[in-house]
Amino acid sequence: MEIKTINNRIVKIWTDNVEASAMQQIENLTTLPFLFHHLAIMPDVHAGKGMPIGGVLACKDAVVPNAVGVDIGCGMCAVKTNWKVGDIPSDILKNEIINGIRQRIPLGMSHHEEAQDAKYMPQGYDIDKMAVVKTRQHSALHEIGTLGGGNHFIELQKDEEDNLWIMIHSGSRNLGARVGAYYNNMAEKLNAQWHSAVSPDINLAFLPRGTKEFGMYWEEMKYCVDFALCNRRLMMMRIEEVLADSLKGIEFEPMINIAHNYAACENHFGHDVFIHRKGATLARKGVTGIIPGSQGTASYIVEGLGNAESFCSCSHGAGRVLSRKAAIQSLSMAEEVARLEARGIVHAIHCQDDMQEASGAYKNIEEVIANEQDLVKIKTRLLPVAVIKG
Repeated sequence: MEIKTINNRIVKIWTDNVEASAMQQIENLTTLPFLFHHLAIMPDVHAGKGMPIGGVLACKDAVVPNAVGVDIGCGMCAVKTNWKVGDIPSDILKNEIINGIRQRIPLGMSHHEEAQDAKYMPQGYDIDKMAVVKTRQHSALHEIGTLGGGNHFIELQKDEEDNLWIMIHSGSRNLGARVGAYYNNMAEKLNAQWHSAVSPDINLAFLPRGTKEFGMYWEEMKYCVDFALCNRRLMMMRIEEVLADSLKGIEFEPMINIAHNYAACENHFGHDVFIHRKGATLARKGVTGIIPGSQGTASYIVEGLGNAESFCSCSHGAGRVLSRKAAIQSLSMAEEVARLEARGIVHAIHCQDDMQEASGAYKNIEEVIANEQDLVKIKTRLLPVAVIKG
C-alpha cells in the first residue's frame, strides 16, 4: 500500500500502477468537502466516469451517484458442482452445454421475447413511489435473466481438484443505467442551484442526506442492487438446468454472490458513513468474495480480512490497462486466440472488436491479487474452461 497526501487529504493506494486519467480523478475526489477520513484505491484501479473504477469513497452526509456508477448492483456469483471437468466429453461441453446456455440466456443487447415471471423480481418494495423503477417494470421483466455485454460474462471453470464451477458477472442491465443517469442529472441541477463548492467539471454531483432526493435515490439504488442479484440468480438457475440435462447426477452447492457497484451505510473509524464501492468488493472479515480475472486467466474465491484501511474492501477484478478503443487497435487477435486455444479454452473471441475484452486489455490478475494480500486470503483458484460473452 502506498500513502499519498493530495489536497491535504490522505489517499491509500494498493498499487503503483495508476494511469494518469485515474490519478486525476483521484485528485478530484480529494476536493470533496464531505470526504471522510481517507480515500482508498484498489489494485485494479482505472478511470471511470467521475470516480475511478476500483475506488472506495467514504462520505459524511452525502451520496454521489457517479461514485456508484450506472451499472448499479453489478457483481459476481459462483456455484461449485460435484462433477469433474475431465469427465465431461468435449462434444457435450460445446454442443449441449454451451449451446444450451446460449439458447436460454439472452446475451449482449438481447432481452427475453416474453416477460419473465414476476416472482423472479425483487420483492418488498413500494414501486409506485419510485420515479424510475415504476416506469421500467415492463422492460425489466424482459431484462431479468439476461447477461448484457461489455465485460459481463458467463464462465465454466475448474478448481485445483478439477471440480466444475459456474461463474457469472452481470448487473442491473438498462434499469440501473436509467436510475444512475436520472439521479446524477438531478444532483447536477440541484448542485448548480445551491452554488455547490464541488466543481461541475469533475462529474461528482451529490445528494445530501436528509433531502427528499437523497431518499429517492437511496431506495431506487437498493432496488437495482436487488434486481442485479435477481438477474444473476435467474441466469444461474437456467445454467444449472442446462447442466442437469447433460450431466446426470450433478449437484450444486449454494450460490456465492457479491456486488461491487453500490453504496451502503457502514460504521468505520467510529462513525456511520456512506461507503461507495465502485468496482470494489466488500472484504469484511470472514466474508466470501469473488475476484475474477480476464478472459483466459484465473479467477479467485477469497475471504475478507477486514482491513480497516481499505474500509473492508478489495478489488473487483483485474482492472483495465487498455481502453476499449486502444485494445481493438493494438492487440493481435491471432495471438490472443492462440493463447486460449493452446490451453483448450472454449473462448468468445470472434472478431477484432472482441479485443476490447481480451486478456491483453487487462492488468495481470496475479499481480492484482499479490497487491492485496492484506485485504483478502485466497480460498479457491479457478481456471477457465469455457467463456460466454455478449
